[in-house]
Amino acid sequence: MNRLSWDQYFMAQSHLLALRSTCTRLSVGATIVREKRMIAGGYNGSIAGGDHCIDSGCYVIEGHCVRTIHAEMNAILQCAKFGVPTRGAEIYVTHFPCLQCCKAIIQAGIQSVFYSADYKNHPYAVELFQQAGVKVKQVERKQHEIDQSGEKDELLTDLLTRLKELVDDESEMNEIKQRADRIMSGS
Repeated sequence: MNRLSWDQYFMAQSHLLALRSTCTRLSVGATIVREKRMIAGGYNGSIAGGDHCIDSGCYVIEGHCVRTIHAEMNAILQCAKFGVPTRGAEIYVTHFPCLQCCKAIIQAGIQSVFYSADYKNHPYAVELFQQAGVKVKQVERKQHEIDQSGEKDELLTDLLTRLKELVDDESEMNEIKQRADRIMSGS
């Protein structure tokens, strides 16, 4: 069994948090970590008790949905709400932070930003992170199965064997097998 690295583990938590997002434009999750322990999590969504984009549509002004609070801000605000210090912490975000979240991360004293996907990486955000001495690192997303029983692999092998009986073209069959292998490996 392959064990997740710490970075992949915390990034997986952020991807899980993103599944709670109520924004229809982009689902983002963020996990704040200190000393290898999760201290807060957030996703982009509306204020507590407010209308959600999934219910009422996005409220877009100048190209931005103003109905939602970004995942990074929600995680930082959760720490503030419960009196949990963020100085020296790390944040794992599914997407590169926007300029406003970048400034909030710096002001919160977070020392490292780990992100999974590039997303409109603002050059000034990159510059600010450098000025503040905040470490920024992209983390490769690894797909890992929770169910290690091998049932999916067995099913895929069975389906490919049966499909091979129906497909006469060997190059087409090889292409299908390569696509299946890519999907199953998460790359």
